[in-house]
Amino acid sequence: MSVNYSRRSLLGLLVIAPLSGLVACGFRLRGMVDLPYRVLAITGSPSPPLRADLQTAILTGTDAKVAINPKDADLILDITSDLNGREILAYNSNGQVSAYRLSIRVGFRAFDNAGTDVVPESEIYLTRDMDFTVSTVLASDAQVQQFLTSMRRDLSVQILRRVSASARAPKTRDF
Repeated sequence: MSVNYSRRSLLGLLVIAPLSGLVACGFRLRGMVDLPYRVLAITGSPSPPLRADLQTAILTGTDAKVAINPKDADLILDITSDLNGREILAYNSNGQVSAYRLSIRVGFRAFDNAGTDVVPESEIYLTRDMDFTVSTVLASDAQVQQFLTSMRRDLSVQILRRVSASARAPKTRDF
């Protein structure tokens, strides 16, 4: 009985030690984005997947709603550009492509219904490097789509975090 008790105690200590270290250093999960706006509208020219990811990020990661008509919104998120790219990163010894760099660049601005800029014209740029082999072309295409989906989700949350930070920042006056 004492061997089982000491073994359980040691295992419990091994589990608790790393967790207490994370708590002590201030680590915490991101959680929800705290937006001071209740209703947002997405305008401009986002691709349909980016629009869907932005709407999902707003509806699941904030307390805000998405308006169809910009006149009904407290904040208008205007997507000015949405560009995806793929460039060759490396070749193997046979001269075949062995790595790609995937990139997404999104330009946006956010303003309230009075026309005041909350976030002036800004841009977020994400890249991911991806290994490639000729023998697994179909799997690589699926992997590209998974990377792009993941990158768009990250961009959506980053856009909301930037809007939240800019909305809470003290406003300065120009003299």
